[in-house]
Amino acid sequence: MAEFDYDVVVIGSGPGGYVAAIRAAQNGLKVACIEKHSKLGGTCLNVGCIPSKALLHGSEFYEEARSGALAKFGVKLGSVELDLPALLGEKDKAVKELTDGVAFLFKKNKVDWVKGMASFVDAKSVKVGDRTITARNFIIATGSDVALLPGMAPDGEVIVTSTEALSLSKVPTHMVVIGGGYIGLEMGSVWRRLGAKVTVVEYAERIVPAMDIEVASAFTKILTKQGFAIRISTRVTAVRRDGAGAIVTVEPAAGGAAEEIAADVVLLSIGRRPNTDGLNIEATGLVLESSGLNRGRIMVNPDFSTAVPGLWAIGDVIPGPMLAHKAEDEGIACADNIAGLTGYVNHDVIPAVVYTYPEVASVGKTEEELKAAGVAYKAGKFPFAANSRAKANRDTEGFVKVLADATTDRVLGVHIIGSMAGTMIAEAAIAMEFGASAEDIAMTCHAHPTHPEALKEAAMAVTGKPIHM
Repeated sequence: MAEFDYDVVVIGSGPGGYVAAIRAAQNGLKVACIEKHSKLGGTCLNVGCIPSKALLHGSEFYEEARSGALAKFGVKLGSVELDLPALLGEKDKAVKELTDGVAFLFKKNKVDWVKGMASFVDAKSVKVGDRTITARNFIIATGSDVALLPGMAPDGEVIVTSTEALSLSKVPTHMVVIGGGYIGLEMGSVWRRLGAKVTVVEYAERIVPAMDIEVASAFTKILTKQGFAIRISTRVTAVRRDGAGAIVTVEPAAGGAAEEIAADVVLLSIGRRPNTDGLNIEATGLVLESSGLNRGRIMVNPDFSTAVPGLWAIGDVIPGPMLAHKAEDEGIACADNIAGLTGYVNHDVIPAVVYTYPEVASVGKTEEELKAAGVAYKAGKFPFAANSRAKANRDTEGFVKVLADATTDRVLGVHIIGSMAGTMIAEAAIAMEFGASAEDIAMTCHAHPTHPEALKEAAMAVTGKPIHM
């Protein structure tokens, strides 16, 4: 009889968990994945990345058709109507296809799917319902949950989180988004395009506070032009239900007179927190962080092992940006390390994208981070207004910025705001992963006419020699 039921048990089937399970199985290990929800895929596939992108895509079509923006290309439309149930249905269809796809991959790779909530008995066993499961290794990949302000609990109808905002039964007249991060701006974009007035309230001095300041400034101007009302340096002191709507009480972050904002939907979007509640991790001897938004976070070594042998953690429950692709790469690396291979994630080269219109994407350091660290750098910038493909598409908002070491010319950061930013950032990430210089990008032939030529020109601009500007 085997000493353990499994070589590896993964707790959580989000992008980090299901990928870790599949890679561990590919490495010849006996694997199970425990998931407390009825579907695989975690937050990202079910109520996060995928459904929000489906709504962003569909709402973009609707706004483009309704606004008359296509007329300049000879496409003249009559009355344009919104079929919200059809849009939501297409979103649900995409989610089902992908979650079913994960279930298929589990079968293909012989990963056992265990349904239920895991609770540790000790470092080598967990209980799932009445069943006890033992394993040589456990990977904690339970992701994150919505962070809430004290006294501002959602009711799921008027005061909602991003989960409920994906399935509103009608377009709000006025949506107030509390939090100017990427989730709030994306969901705000969906409902603004569909006809809502959207007010964003952000406590910090700018939206998406970690973003490069120059990019954030341009982003704010573009969103304001689109119709967003953006209130920065503003504190929310109360949110209360008021009949069929809600009242949001705000005041200046520095102190001052209070003001009430009426809304029929309030989206709570101040961030996310590690989701380790209910796992009884204490039974393993592992100590979790105990304060602030990081409460419940797990500290790990570079190979994703914890202080308890055989216990590993990846994704949103460990330090770093809470991004699906970060969790995926960590899942692969962790599974390889468990198998005795060499798994590694370069956390200095994790791209991030805000999927608004235009998109905003970045990888590496911002100018503010380089200045704070005392790093001498050179910056090259190129506007899409001078890019031939953007000109032809009549879509010229935004720019590309390349930051390079002043001495070695090695690329330290790339920041893009423009309609193709999320796709373009991959080239920058690959270049940085290979230790490229700005000159390397500048000397690489790019197809014409394409948006990525703007990245080439921004790299040229690092030495003050762009061609088309």
